[in-house]
Amino acid sequence: MGLPLAFYFLYFLYFLTSENLYAASLSGLDPLIGKQDAVLVADNQGNILFSKHENTPLIPASTLKILTAVLALSHLGSDYRFHTDFYLDDGNRLIAQGFGDPLLVSESLSAIAKTLANQFRSIHGIILDDTHFAKPLEIPGISDSFEPYDAPNGALCVNFNTVFFQRAGSRFVSAEPKTPLLPMVMSRILNSRMDQGRIVLSNKQGEATLYAGQMLRHFLEKEGITVTGKVETGRADPAQNRLILRYVSEHRLSEVVEKLLEHSNNFIANQLLISVGVKVYGPPGTLEKGVRAAMSDAEKVLKTNGIQIVEGSGISRENRMTVLAMHRVLNAFISHRHLMGFKNGVFYKTGTLDGVRTLAGYIETRPERIYPFAIFINTPGKTADDILMKIRTSLP
Repeated sequence: MGLPLAFYFLYFLYFLTSENLYAASLSGLDPLIGKQDAVLVADNQGNILFSKHENTPLIPASTLKILTAVLALSHLGSDYRFHTDFYLDDGNRLIAQGFGDPLLVSESLSAIAKTLANQFRSIHGIILDDTHFAKPLEIPGISDSFEPYDAPNGALCVNFNTVFFQRAGSRFVSAEPKTPLLPMVMSRILNSRMDQGRIVLSNKQGEATLYAGQMLRHFLEKEGITVTGKVETGRADPAQNRLILRYVSEHRLSEVVEKLLEHSNNFIANQLLISVGVKVYGPPGTLEKGVRAAMSDAEKVLKTNGIQIVEGSGISRENRMTVLAMHRVLNAFISHRHLMGFKNGVFYKTGTLDGVRTLAGYIETRPERIYPFAIFINTPGKTADDILMKIRTSLP
């Protein structure tokens, strides 16, 4: 026998009342929110339970990566896999053509070399084609430092354009067992004056691309392949060159996004944004095309004008977003929230710049009770933690 109609009416009334009580309890957030801060809390039905300064454009820092993830999943698809092509030309030179794979690492090159070892036993040089992305690629907010968050982008990059090293006695060695320390990076390591850490390769004089080629050469030779001639940049000609391998990444895009959010990797973020630009507007990939695609989606798909970006990672202080716009982004990402970090019932993405602390994500009390939230603190010296705690303790 079914429950009486009165029961459902009372339950509905309780639900409305509890949500109203929650919204009222959130009014206690006001003293924590400065003039350069903004907060928004909603339910998963799209109802805004609390907001303050929701239309004020503020620096989102790395929470901007959620937007980049939404764009990539929307345009490329969660099952998309990056690829890298390998050709042989008439001079028996190997040509590697990159298409922006952000997770092309030493283990990838090792697998590639093992496969290529079945195709030939010697080559006369390596040509590196990185023209799928335009050059130079200058990312606002990226500086010429040794820090990994300043790694440059490109169509053919290995190990995030970084080198991890450490000192062992009187010499330097790789700090990653599967990655050799190549001679070409020794001067950069010495100039860093560090005993251990990461250095960032630059795009000056093709350094990052040539590093990818030298790393490929190492793994080819490790498989017993004789490599003579130069490692240099050039172009593949699919009409003239013979395609011998299309290496398809083992990582689906959803896995790439998970790594992007887990490590807050600026390099991955802008590789994805540039790749979205290629998908929408065609090659070569440029930052401008990626930004244009993002702004177009913000207006046409997310139905918001509260976003103004100059790159996709959040490292630039020129980026601006309202918490209302972030609410729309979170609504679009809600089915992928499991790709975010998770702690104490909160799926989250943090953002940190000098004087900026941001936090966005979802508070989940039960599977059917999900509360998207955005906290943008642009007041120096303040954090988002107290506000998040207040929100969580006010849950019905």
